[in-house]
Amino acid sequence: MKALRNYLDKIKPNFEEGGKLAMFRSVFDGFETFLFVPNQTSKSGVHIHDCMDSKRTMTMVIIALLPALLFGMYNVGYQHNLAIGSDPGFLMTFIYGFLAVLPKIIVSYVVGLGIEFTVAQWKKEEIQEGFLVSGILIPMIVPVDTPLWMIAVATAFAVIFAKEVFGGTGYNVFNVALVTRAFLFFAYPAAMSGDQVFVRTSDTFGMGAGQVVDGFTGATPLGQIAIAGKDLIGSFQATDILGQPISTMDYFIGLIPGSIGETSVLAILIGAVILLVTKIASWKTMVSVFVGGAVTALIFNMIGTTVVMSVSPLDHLFLGGFAFGAVFMATDPVTSARTETGKYIYGFLVGAMAIIIRALNPGYPEGMMLAILLMNVFAPLIDYYVVEANINRRLKRAMK
Repeated sequence: MKALRNYLDKIKPNFEEGGKLAMFRSVFDGFETFLFVPNQTSKSGVHIHDCMDSKRTMTMVIIALLPALLFGMYNVGYQHNLAIGSDPGFLMTFIYGFLAVLPKIIVSYVVGLGIEFTVAQWKKEEIQEGFLVSGILIPMIVPVDTPLWMIAVATAFAVIFAKEVFGGTGYNVFNVALVTRAFLFFAYPAAMSGDQVFVRTSDTFGMGAGQVVDGFTGATPLGQIAIAGKDLIGSFQATDILGQPISTMDYFIGLIPGSIGETSVLAILIGAVILLVTKIASWKTMVSVFVGGAVTALIFNMIGTTVVMSVSPLDHLFLGGFAFGAVFMATDPVTSARTETGKYIYGFLVGAMAIIIRALNPGYPEGMMLAILLMNVFAPLIDYYVVEANINRRLKRAMK
């Protein structure tokens, strides 16, 4: 590390004002501060020096995402093998998924960071590090067969119109990764839903694929529930791509069709523990989302007689992107509520709204994406009324 530090110090004058590479000063600063904690302090006023800056915070979030990402890569290969009737072993299964997912990660980062680097150079500011997390979230919340050009277009749209136009990291109203997912969902619905998009059956990487098995269907359990719609309760049973029944434990483990990083609740909970132990995410928001979802699902269980209303609260929490959204999306410190009481309200409403969308509008079987984006709009309003309520309580105490 000392050799790297010396090398950076040697070339740094080239990127400073007056240097021959001064036009790339923001790019150099971004890489330098990513590798090393800045040692500059303010010349006047109060300065708090802490090694846990925003880049390190983002890095911890990425580490928390790794269990779900790695499991998602394996699951991509696993679903592929089921579809073609093959079993090449654990390593080859993972490699297939890794090679299928890696291009999406690369495209997401190249497009997103490319725009952020360009904006930083244009504005002569430091590169903002918020996209370090968004760049890995985007590939995890899309189906494996989403074309790379669609991811590139959606990422560019989200970074420009959901982030940079508001002022960049810390000023965005909406979660950038979810705006990317929403853009894809509404602009290219055929690529984001259906039986085929969640399971890659092509032998793109020469892994010895055979023919797709008879009766193959890659619909997710939520997709199957949406198709069943208003059928009677007893006439529905979610199945895997071979037509075998799927249990609640299968939902929890995650070896089922779905978006790349959202299927395994177990892997997501490992990430949740990391976020909570490091105090990066708020447990109040996280727990409230699950409580709101469970309570709302229970209410529908009591009043509903159709498939979509009869899904158990536990299954709702395990299905689709509910757990992933609760842990990694709803807890976004920029777009969620910031007051302590507001976090409870915000989280509860996110969970409740996700189940309401699932139950009452089968056209959007997921629900979590729209619920979080909707509550992003109301988060400042929730905080406003929480603060106002606190002020009024203090005034009443002062007047006694």
